[in-house]
Amino acid sequence: MDVYAPQTWKPHERPTLPGSPSTPLHSTRRRLAYLLVGFIVALTGGLGNALVTVNLTYAQGSLGVYASEIQWLPAAYVMANVSMNLLLVKFRQQYGLRLFTELFLVLYALTTLAHLFVHGLASAIAVRAASGICAGALTTLGLYYTLQGFPAAHRLKGVVLGIGFSQLALPIARLFSSELLEIAEWRGLYSFELGMTLLSLGCVLLLKLPPGDRIRAFEKLDFLTFALFAPGVALLCAALALGRTVWWFEAPWIGWCLVGSIVLVTAAVTIEHNRKNPLLNIRWLTTANMLRLALSVLLIRIVQSEATGTVGFLNALGLQNDQMRDLWLVTLVASIAGMAVSALTITPARIHPSLMLSLALMAIGAWLDSHATNLTRPAQMYVSQFLLAFAGTFFIGPVFVSGFGAIIAQPKNLISFSVMFSMTQNLGGLLGSAIVGTVQVLREKYHSSQLVEHLTLLDPQVAARIQGSGAALGGSLMDPALRNAQGVAALGAAATREANILAYNDVFLLISLVAVGTLLWMVAHWLWQRLTAHVPAVPAQNAATGMAKVSLNNSGSQ
Repeated sequence: MDVYAPQTWKPHERPTLPGSPSTPLHSTRRRLAYLLVGFIVALTGGLGNALVTVNLTYAQGSLGVYASEIQWLPAAYVMANVSMNLLLVKFRQQYGLRLFTELFLVLYALTTLAHLFVHGLASAIAVRAASGICAGALTTLGLYYTLQGFPAAHRLKGVVLGIGFSQLALPIARLFSSELLEIAEWRGLYSFELGMTLLSLGCVLLLKLPPGDRIRAFEKLDFLTFALFAPGVALLCAALALGRTVWWFEAPWIGWCLVGSIVLVTAAVTIEHNRKNPLLNIRWLTTANMLRLALSVLLIRIVQSEATGTVGFLNALGLQNDQMRDLWLVTLVASIAGMAVSALTITPARIHPSLMLSLALMAIGAWLDSHATNLTRPAQMYVSQFLLAFAGTFFIGPVFVSGFGAIIAQPKNLISFSVMFSMTQNLGGLLGSAIVGTVQVLREKYHSSQLVEHLTLLDPQVAARIQGSGAALGGSLMDPALRNAQGVAALGAAATREANILAYNDVFLLISLVAVGTLLWMVAHWLWQRLTAHVPAVPAQNAATGMAKVSLNNSGSQ
């Protein structure tokens, strides 16, 4: 029997694309089971990296490495995640969902288990790379399981939830990761990651996805493209992840990484541009519609990096993760609310308004944070972080749907869309963190110079502040000179703290301006489309993304 021969499907069972499962009718109980497994699998795909990301400082101390070395962990994750999307789609199309599922879950579990016995930075980087590879597989798998939980009429809601589940990983990780560290330091994090992986493996073995179509997908030139594209993206990720830590102009290897990335990615793009059956459809990716979509996602991801600045700001005030738990609970509730509202309201006609609303909420949230002072605590950031977290999950589903509609019309572009979506999401996150960190450092130096310039002992207020700080140590320091030195040090620490606060305010204001600029650009483009349209717009159309008359139901009407 030829496994690649086309199968006969009932109209409601036909798979949307090769490599995706069929959609037979399920009982309500079975649909709920698929939805639960989809949630577990998608959360597993995002939680492993989230646990490490929010605890990099603790992992650095446990592993005994420098700050620049620990940054290789998130970099390795993104390197593998972006690159493997080139091959994962075709692997699923040619070898089927079952092998795809079990192989990557077992690989993930074995790598994580090995790291518990092999201690060191090298093994930690290997686990993060394996996590990146498997996260790409698990995100897709979680989406497929979630879609099985919805009838055809509500499948758009399933897409939003399937994509949104993995976005809950970060606030969940912030809530309880401290307890995992208390159990066994960094091994507690990896033990939990291993447990989630084994739970997901058990779930997918007990509840299998329906079969789908398989096709002969791989070509020899695919591997040449991957051999050029993967290291090129890896070099770019390394530069973005470590540039701020080692500083951009102080480490020559950053420049060489960027040069190597440009050369390798350009070579891969040149090969794909001239292929008859390209792995990456460069002509399609460089159309105006797809470039606008990619730029929109990239800018929104940069705006979402405001959360990184919030953590840095609160850390600068001396707060630790345990003291921010209520704030993370607020962001988790907001993330769930954003995902739920998006699922309930999504239609093709509402995609652009949804994106514009998300940007407006992000701009307001970042602007509120830009007024922080040294008296600001997590309670004063509940409203702003709620808005940012709500908008973060509210936008992700519509963005994915806006591009996926064009894929259903042209299935051959599935890999191109997967790579584009993954790159804008992951590289946007790295770029946003790099921008936040770099701007904060530069503005801190500026504000520090401005503050210190006016601190002179000739100023009576400065002298009184130093004297007061020294007097507080009178019971433990008898030497007046030492008390005076401690007073000077305390004043310097206060000046540094205030400079950091002002710098973070500048960062939040910059992010707010980026959000406003992106919003104005999207509104202007939407108005231009309306003014230049030759035919009246109808609710089922989305001219900007090619979703005209396309839905995600699998009824075979496409």
